[in-house]
Amino acid sequence: MARHGKKYLEAAKLIDTAKSYPIEEAIELVKKVSYTKFDETMELVFRLNVDPRHADQQLRGAIVLPNGTGKSKKVLVITQGPKVAEAQNAGADIVGGKEILEDIKKGWFDFDVIVATPDMMGELGKLGKILGPKGLMPNPKTGTVTMNIAQAIDEIKKGKVTYRTDKEGNVAVIIGKKSFSTEKLVENYKTIYDVILKARPAAVKGTYMKNVVVSSSMSPSVKVDHLV
Repeated sequence: MARHGKKYLEAAKLIDTAKSYPIEEAIELVKKVSYTKFDETMELVFRLNVDPRHADQQLRGAIVLPNGTGKSKKVLVITQGPKVAEAQNAGADIVGGKEILEDIKKGWFDFDVIVATPDMMGELGKLGKILGPKGLMPNPKTGTVTMNIAQAIDEIKKGKVTYRTDKEGNVAVIIGKKSFSTEKLVENYKTIYDVILKARPAAVKGTYMKNVVVSSSMSPSVKVDHLV
């Protein structure tokens, strides 16, 4: 069992763990109990009634948040030919081809997201054991394997987040920074909630969303009243 410090335990006393709060109140409460001085990232976790062992119950995708995440991401584009200039003009931080892949093999990871054109996936696939565990492998489902490089870069820079079920059937998604207004965080929440709700697998029977909580990097979590 994880041990928490004195400040965390004091903050936790302000939260009624038996209660589910309306999203506005939940966000305000997380802000109130957050005791750090830095601008923490706020996150949602959906506990879903899905069995990720079955492919048709695995959720994976991407969402462009209306108010962004508050964090700029360093985008690496793996491509060749005329797409190199397109990527550079669209604002990619780093653009390259096979030579970049050699750097990654040697342990270079000075980037947050990889966008690749389909013709490069054969080579990128060879780095699956390196990129996969770090969550960096491009995927068509998240819009990071595409011929429309400019759009992909634009969405990532505007605040695109990815989501996927873990082994327990949970989905964790960033909704912004603690410094965001409650209104902006609520708007981001509603955008994410709608996407997760619509992604309900056909095989799921009964309750789909078992639980939704919101927290910041260092705060206790607060249950969200998500029933609609």
